Amino acid sequence: MTDTAQKQPHDPKWWTLVAVCTGVFMLLLDITIVNVALFDIQEDLDASLSDVQWVIDAYALSLAALLLTAGSLADLFGRKRVFVIGLLLFTGGSVLCGSATSVLFLSLSRAAQGIGGAAMFATALALLASAFTGKDRGVAFAAFGATTGLSVAIGPVVGGVLVSGLSWRWIFFVNIPICVVALVVTIFRVQESHNPRAGRPDWIGFVTFSAALGALVYGLIEAGQHSWGETKVVLCLVGSAVLLALFVVSQLKRRDPMFDLALLRKPTFTGGLVAAFGISAGVFALFTYLVLYLQGVLGFSAVKAGLIFLFLSGTSFLAAIVAGRLTEHVPVKWLIAPGFLVAGVGLLLMYGVDNSADPSQWHHLIAGLLVTGAGIGMINPPLASTAVGVVPPAQSGMASGANSTFRQVGIATGIAALGSILAQQVTSDVERGLSGVVPPQALGPLSEAISSGQVRVAAQIAGDGKAGEAVGRVGTQAYVDGLNTVLLIGAILCLVAGAICLVLIRQSDFDNAGRYDAPPAGGGGADSGGEQPKHVDPAAHEVPLEGGAHAAGAHVAPEDDAEIATT
Repeated sequence: MTDTAQKQPHDPKWWTLVAVCTGVFMLLLDITIVNVALFDIQEDLDASLSDVQWVIDAYALSLAALLLTAGSLADLFGRKRVFVIGLLLFTGGSVLCGSATSVLFLSLSRAAQGIGGAAMFATALALLASAFTGKDRGVAFAAFGATTGLSVAIGPVVGGVLVSGLSWRWIFFVNIPICVVALVVTIFRVQESHNPRAGRPDWIGFVTFSAALGALVYGLIEAGQHSWGETKVVLCLVGSAVLLALFVVSQLKRRDPMFDLALLRKPTFTGGLVAAFGISAGVFALFTYLVLYLQGVLGFSAVKAGLIFLFLSGTSFLAAIVAGRLTEHVPVKWLIAPGFLVAGVGLLLMYGVDNSADPSQWHHLIAGLLVTGAGIGMINPPLASTAVGVVPPAQSGMASGANSTFRQVGIATGIAALGSILAQQVTSDVERGLSGVVPPQALGPLSEAISSGQVRVAAQIAGDGKAGEAVGRVGTQAYVDGLNTVLLIGAILCLVAGAICLVLIRQSDFDNAGRYDAPPAGGGGADSGGEQPKHVDPAAHEVPLEGGAHAAGAHVAPEDDAEIATT
């Protein structure tokens, strides 16, 4: 780009930054504020624990299933076009979510949000990369990182204010004005970009992967409602394994697969996938049950619950800024692996939560949230570099998309599996503690309500006498014990993921990445000046992550400056 173009007061690239940051702010804000609204959604829509799981997982499933495919469609048909479609779908889904009169309708609307979210996630960084070059690209990525960090940090508090001051429905309706701004700017100011070498989307891979993931999550959730040996549960889990095998075969047979399995030969890349899955399944999946504990067991308002979670999100934001700077000097394995150790210790500090609403008894919970947030902040900045920093530039989009997909798979399967474990323990404790106290036919409904964190509601249903007191006492202890069990499991997952990352992630994989041949004369990229070097330093370009952090290694292919990681 010439100096003249850079000095133009209405340079469209800055409008691209405004559009992308506005859309992603809406996207991430909506993800983080949903948790504090779960209890109100439960009460309003008479939802069970499995219903609550689907409210979260419907979004995560559609997002995970479509990320790679959305990136392919954007490269082929235009990134601006796909981003606009994503904005429209996400906002339409938000309107439907806010208007939902049943939990089934809400879950389906959340799935529609996930489809729009996938389209936006898959194109956001690609739009920035196609619009910015040189030093301006670093400025754009830094602004993007700050936006994502801000949305994650303030989400719980904003959600609490909206839920307490208006209604849970406004956590979805608030997206409408934000989307209008992003949509207008995108349509009238953002320039279109394509990948001239884009291939056809891998529909067989998309169908088999989506079906496998859906069957797995459905089976895990149903296990909590029935048992692991239930015929329906076994069929779902076996079917998921078969579909996953078909997906692997389809990827091996296809010339341009959705996910090149040869990438797994890079230990660091595989370690990054383990880290992405581990932080989501071991930490983020627990937020649902912690929120239900704060509101359903301790009786906190949505605002108070949001403020409690600010200890975690705020610390994560600050730690990510520090860790982002350290990535320039410290090998990523010495941030990611210790980060998992810190997060695991934080969850262990929370282990032992009780039914006390006395602020003097919250020290272990708050300490755990602070330490866990610090661990998250250490992991997020260098995580993307384990994907895009160890692969050839032309595969950076696929690698980054795979890493993001594993994050969502971790959320979906973690919520389903941990929720099932919690529900089964609660059911066992309630049946043992209330047998002979309440009618046998009431044990099932009471167990379901208590598993959902609605302990106070269950006690009110049982009445004001001894039965009601027994339900409140037994139900509270049952949920707290179940929560402590899944906190312990989350801590173990973090420690195991950290150990695996310590073994797999290698600095040598970064040193050998990014090699390619120079293009023919005159075939250089927009900011190349014609000839490209034989080797590109993996840290030459940086892609921001949550909390304003950056990940080295998001390369731009020499033949096309716009070809970059799509998530």
